Amino acid sequence: MVPATPAAARSDSLGCSESSLRQSQELQGSDFSFYRKRVAGRELSQVYTPASDRGFLVGISMTPQHRRSIFRGRQAAQFAFETGAVYTRDFSEDYRADLLGPFDFLLVELPLAWFHAASEELRGRRVNGLATVTGQSDAVLAHLACALAPALALPGSDSLLFADQLGVAIGTHLLQRYGGASTPASRTARLSRLHEERAKQMLLQKSKDKISIPDIARECNMSASYFLRAFKASTGHTPHQWLMVQRVETARHYLRHTPLSLAEIAVACEFYDQSHFSRVFAQVAGTTPGAWRRSQR
Repeated sequence: MVPATPAAARSDSLGCSESSLRQSQELQGSDFSFYRKRVAGRELSQVYTPASDRGFLVGISMTPQHRRSIFRGRQAAQFAFETGAVYTRDFSEDYRADLLGPFDFLLVELPLAWFHAASEELRGRRVNGLATVTGQSDAVLAHLACALAPALALPGSDSLLFADQLGVAIGTHLLQRYGGASTPASRTARLSRLHEERAKQMLLQKSKDKISIPDIARECNMSASYFLRAFKASTGHTPHQWLMVQRVETARHYLRHTPLSLAEIAVACEFYDQSHFSRVFAQVAGTTPGAWRRSQR
C-alpha cells in the first residue's frame, strides 16, 4: 500500500483540508488550544502534518462509526472510532492518515511547555508526553468534550474562563491515564481571605481585562489546579459558577427595581443573550427571570 501524500488543497494547522471541513472552530486557552473539526461528506479526505515541536494532540470522537488509516512509513493500519473514542498524537513525528467518511472530533493541543510545568507540580517527577493510543474509549474525556463543545461554538471571555477550568481537568486526567503520572494526594485546601477577595475581584473585572485562571492563580502564588481546588473549597463553586451567581444577583436587582426588558438585562449583566440569561438564571434561582419578576410583584 502506498502511503498517503500531502493533499494539494490548502490545509489548516492540524493538516485537515479546509475545503473538506463542514465545521472548524478554535478557542485559544491559557495553556491549551481547543478545536472542533467536522466533515459531513463520505468522500475520502486526508490529513498530513510534518514533524514539529508543538507538543501533543488529543482527539475525542463526538460521533460514531469513523474510520481512518494511519501510515507509518509505507505501512498503514486502520482504526475505528465510536463516540467517546480518543487518540493521542505526538507532533514530533510526521502524521499521515486517510480519513474514511464523515467525522466530528473535539481536539486539545498540549504544548511541551505545559508538560515541563506539570513535572514541576509533580515534585520533580518528569513527564515528557503521552502514551500513543488510537481508538480507545475514554468516558471521562468524552464527558469533558461534551461540556467544552458549547464554549467553542460561542467563544468569548466567559468561554475562555470555562475552557481554562475544563483544561485543568483534561490535563490532570491525561497525565494520570496516559502520562504515567500520579498527581500528589490532594489536601483540603482553602484560599486565605486575602487571596479569596483578590480572586473574586479579578473575576468581576474579567470581562474588561480578559483574565484567565492561570492569571488569577499566579496572583495567588499557586498553580492553576491548586487554585481551582482551593477556590471551590472556599466558595462552594468553581470560578465560572461563582461569576454566574454574581451576575444572577445583579440581574435580580434589575428585575426588581427597573422596567428593563429581559434582553436589556441580559446585556447589562454580560450574558451572551436573553436565552443564555434565562438558562443560567433558572439554574441558579430555580425559576425563569420572568416568573421571578412576577413573583416579586
